[in-house]
Amino acid sequence: MRKLFTAESVTAGHPDKMCDQISDAVLDAILKEDPVARVACETCATTGLILVMGEISTTTYVPIQDIARGVVLDIGYNRAKFGFDGHTCAVLTAVNEQSPDIALGVARALESRAGGAQQTGAGDQGMMFGYATDETPEYLPMPIALAHRLTRRLDEVRKSRCFSWMRPDGKSQVSMVYENDRPISVSNVVVSAHHDDKVTQAEIREAVIEEVIRKTIDEELFTADTEILVNPSGRFVIGGPAGDSGLTGRKIIVDTYGGFVPHGGGCFSGKDPTKVDRSGAYIARYAAKNVVAAGLATRCQVALAYAIGRAQPVSFTVDTYATGQVPDERIEQALQAVMDFTPDGIIGTLDLRRPIYRQTATYGHFGRLDLDLPWEKTDRTEALLRALR
Repeated sequence: MRKLFTAESVTAGHPDKMCDQISDAVLDAILKEDPVARVACETCATTGLILVMGEISTTTYVPIQDIARGVVLDIGYNRAKFGFDGHTCAVLTAVNEQSPDIALGVARALESRAGGAQQTGAGDQGMMFGYATDETPEYLPMPIALAHRLTRRLDEVRKSRCFSWMRPDGKSQVSMVYENDRPISVSNVVVSAHHDDKVTQAEIREAVIEEVIRKTIDEELFTADTEILVNPSGRFVIGGPAGDSGLTGRKIIVDTYGGFVPHGGGCFSGKDPTKVDRSGAYIARYAAKNVVAAGLATRCQVALAYAIGRAQPVSFTVDTYATGQVPDERIEQALQAVMDFTPDGIIGTLDLRRPIYRQTATYGHFGRLDLDLPWEKTDRTEALLRALR
């Protein structure tokens, strides 16, 4: 059976991704000095203005305005003619401490209050999903893997100054043809590149096709029917926060699996690891990836759910989409035997109280072959296989 699936990615200069990076840069700066800080930092941006807000409880001080400006300038918004300038934009802050009611449940889990050992409780309720597949080196669905490669390449070409007309904002979208649940060809590629007002659309199309698309996607994936669209609106001069307001957490499908599997709804950026929206999704990916890497399935989804203030997940399920070498229930039991899915267990296993998060705020949190991320390791395969003997 044939079907189409489409996924998108955005560049570092997309307004929502700019906000994600600012939120995670603030988080990193705080964790560097105070690893046990509680951070829920969100950012919004519009023409000439950045607002950093949220709830932060910490023993340290970080210069939020300087951090925000530094991120904006690093992305490349450093001149007014780009529509946004980190030198001159206004940066406002509205930050309070974490709610004492939330802090109570995080500091002392429900199990501890019932007489058990001291444990950290989940920072919120929610559902988290982790997924892995063997169809790409990234262990990601091919549409989102290719979309991320395109936006990364678009940023690389811009920063290399090969084309002076390129600006920081940009998007990609890839539609794949699947046959019997395996990707076989690219049906459609869309790339939108932010540009100045002097370059022609013909020049943009040639540059993007030759320097971005052709150097990113294998020729064997193209067919005579593959459609390539470059800046289909016809003009993309106004971009970044001048074109659309930005907000932390508004690109959660880009951050994960491109919509190929469910998303629990909570975003990642700006959150310390007691927030299971983030850490729970990371451990679920770690579990799913190790299942596939161990050869136990070609596809695997791990679903978790938590209650605020409770350490143990309230649900834990595995789905291998009928590709498992053993029943899914046995894989569930093996994962729970070799991994700890409580907040303390997740934080300890993945060493999450470190300033490692801003680098995840672009091109996805998963499948990052360019980074050394703990949830991307496949170091539990042997333990899983032993648990199943």
